[in-house]
Amino acid sequence: MKKYFPYIFLSFFIFPRIAHAQFESFQDSVVQLYGVVMTADSLKALPAVSVMVKGENRGTISNEKGVFSIVVIKGDKVEFTSVGYKPQLVTIPADLKGNQHSMIQLMVNDTVFLPATIIRPRVSREQFERDFINTQAPADEITIARQNNDEATRRALMASLPSDGREASSRYMRQSAQKLYYSGQVAPMNIFNPFAWNEFIKAWKRGDFRKK
Repeated sequence: MKKYFPYIFLSFFIFPRIAHAQFESFQDSVVQLYGVVMTADSLKALPAVSVMVKGENRGTISNEKGVFSIVVIKGDKVEFTSVGYKPQLVTIPADLKGNQHSMIQLMVNDTVFLPATIIRPRVSREQFERDFINTQAPADEITIARQNNDEATRRALMASLPSDGREASSRYMRQSAQKLYYSGQVAPMNIFNPFAWNEFIKAWKRGDFRKK
């Protein structure tokens, strides 16, 4: 324990000095930034301008007279943004002398050209009524579902849509089972099958064999 006593004794004197030096270095890097935001063309105070430290969740806004005040670190980038004006980015000098810095930030108008919109009145009440009646309103989801469940629509979809993987595999399994069932013997012909004739007559009446 005695051999560590000098190191413990020195730590009581060295560590406080190091912490004090770091605190003084940090205190020297803190800057109170304040100023006024004005328009570049008329030099009028611009209220509600967002003043944000870029990359940090720190910021403020200018008051009704355009005045703002914020604490920053030397080397920080401060961004000024406002609707209708171009954003401005200001860098706090890293070699700034002192802990206060004032500035006047000018904001330039950001011109945005919108496409022209021409509004013309209706010629007459009769024309408005005619256009209103002839306007085709888009079908809602219930109407679309009813149209898709129509028998003619389902038949058209069955004839045009290709089989998916489940239907193709099911058809292949049925054909394989049919071949295995009659393996080694002659399979019966459907010409003598009354059920097959029944399905043929139904298909004939439906028009399944008509040319499309």
